[in-house]
Amino acid sequence: MTGAVSRDRRRFLTAGAAVLGAAASAQLWLPTSARAAETPLPDGVFSLGVASGDPLPDGIVLWTRLAPDPLNGGGMPDRVVTVEWEIAEDGRFRKTVRRGVAPARPELGHSVHVDVRGLRPDRAYWYRFRTAGQLSPAGRTRTAPHPRSPGGTLRVALASCQNWQHGYFTPYADMLDQDPDVVLFVGDYIYESKPATTGARVHEGSDEPYTLVQYRNRYAQYRTDPHLAAMHAAAPWVVTFDDHEVDNDFAGEIPQDPAKQSHDAFVARLTAAYQAYYEHMPVRASAVPNGPHIQMYRRLDFGRLARLNVLDTRQFRSDQATGQAGAQDPTLTMLGADQKEWLLDGLHKSPTRWNLIASQIMMAETDLQIGDGKLWYYDAWDGYQAERNALLDEFTSIRNPVVLSGDRHLTMVSDLKRDYADPDSGVVGAEFVGTSISSNGDQDQAAFHAEWDARMPDNPHWKLIDAHRGYHLFDIRRDGIDAQVRVADTVLRPDAGSSTLARLRVEAGKPGVRLV
Repeated sequence: MTGAVSRDRRRFLTAGAAVLGAAASAQLWLPTSARAAETPLPDGVFSLGVASGDPLPDGIVLWTRLAPDPLNGGGMPDRVVTVEWEIAEDGRFRKTVRRGVAPARPELGHSVHVDVRGLRPDRAYWYRFRTAGQLSPAGRTRTAPHPRSPGGTLRVALASCQNWQHGYFTPYADMLDQDPDVVLFVGDYIYESKPATTGARVHEGSDEPYTLVQYRNRYAQYRTDPHLAAMHAAAPWVVTFDDHEVDNDFAGEIPQDPAKQSHDAFVARLTAAYQAYYEHMPVRASAVPNGPHIQMYRRLDFGRLARLNVLDTRQFRSDQATGQAGAQDPTLTMLGADQKEWLLDGLHKSPTRWNLIASQIMMAETDLQIGDGKLWYYDAWDGYQAERNALLDEFTSIRNPVVLSGDRHLTMVSDLKRDYADPDSGVVGAEFVGTSISSNGDQDQAAFHAEWDARMPDNPHWKLIDAHRGYHLFDIRRDGIDAQVRVADTVLRPDAGSSTLARLRVEAGKPGVRLV
C-alpha cells in the first residue's frame, strides 16, 4: 500500500494537534438552532480516542466511544446521543469527502461504529467526530488497494498480549514511528486478572470482570494508555480475540474452571465480554454479538498481493485435551466445521500472491520434552493435531501460506511442516509467533535461553526464539516478505527505546523462513 503520504509520523501528530486547536472554534457542522437545543454533556466525552479498522478498497470502519468517566461505566446519560463524523483527504479537513451522523446508544456503551463507503482505494484519509460542541482527536486511516492491484508493498505490524499490570505499552511508540499500513492484533487485548500491586500498573476494580459494566471499565482503562491510543489513531487495525478477553483458556462455552463457574454463569459472562469487545473495537456490524456468540472470523484482501484470513480459535473449539492421546483425537476441532470449510475455500480460491492466516495460537509444534518423547501445550494447535495436520496437508496446494500468531509471549519463528511426527516431512509454509506487547514484563533473557535453547534440537523447525517484549513488522512484496522482530529495551518505562533484534525472509514460491 503505497502513496504520497509522508512516513513522518511526528508531522502527523503535530498536524493533528493543530487541527484540534483550529477546528474547535471553526467548522461547526450542525446549525446554530440545533446546537442550542442540545442537552449539555459532561466534558471529555472523547477520552477513549478514535480508531479505524477492517479496510476495504472503498471503505473503512470508524470508531469512538463517548466516555467522560471511563473507569466508572462511562459517565454518559441514559439516552441516545447523536455524533457527527467527518472523513477528509487532508489532515486539516479542507477536502471533506464524506460526513454524516451516527447514534451513540446507551445499550452499546455509547460506542459509535461508522462503516464508511464510497472511498477511493489505497488512499490515506483523516477523520474525526463531534458532539455537543466537543471535538475528538483526529485519526488517520487507509483503504485497501483496488482488487485488481497487482503489487506494491504492504507493511503489517503484528501485535498481541498487552497486560496492563505487566508493563507499559511501550512498543507502540516504536510501531508508530515505523508507520504500518495496517496493525494486525491477534488476541489478549485486555487481561481479565484481578488487580495486583506487584506489577508496573494496577488493574481497575476489585476482582476479575464478570458483568458488562466491569468489562467496559477494563477496556476503558486499557484504552487510556497513550501509546495504544496514538497507534489506534494512526492506522487501521484488524483485530481478533483470544482467551483473556473473556477467561483464561476457555473453549466454546466451557470456562477454565467449570467447578467454579456454572454453565449459565459463564454464558452470561461470555455475553458481557463479547458485547464489551464489540463496543471497543473498530469492526463492522456483522460483529454485533448475538448473546454469547460473536462473528469474528472474516477475510480481507489487499489487491492481488495478500489475502488475510482472520480466525476465531475460541468459540468453536472442543475442550482442551489433557494428555497425548487426547491431543491426537481425530474428533477434536479447533475451528469447527463451518469455519474450517470457510478457511479452506478462501485459501484454495484465493487470487492473491500471499495467503496470510491470523491465528490466535501457535500452529507449529512445540515439543517441551528434551530428548526422547513428546510433551505439548494442549491449548495451542498441538492439542488439536488431527485438524492441524490436515490443514498443513492442504498447505501443499496453497500459494505462499504464512501464519501470523500470538499468545505465547515469545517470539517463535518456524517452518511449518506437513507432519511433525516425521523428521523428513516437507516444509509447507512459515509461521511468525509474535511476542507480547507487555505480557510477562521484562524477562531474564539468560534464564530464558538456559531453559529453552536445550529444546532447539527437538524442534529443528524453529528458526528463532526470543523473550523480549515487542512486535513483528512485515514488508510484503510480490517476491517475498521481509520481517523484523522489533523489541523494546524495557516495558517498565513508557519512554524506552526499541531496536531490531532480527531480520527474516520468506521467499515467494519457497515454503519456509530464514534468518538474514
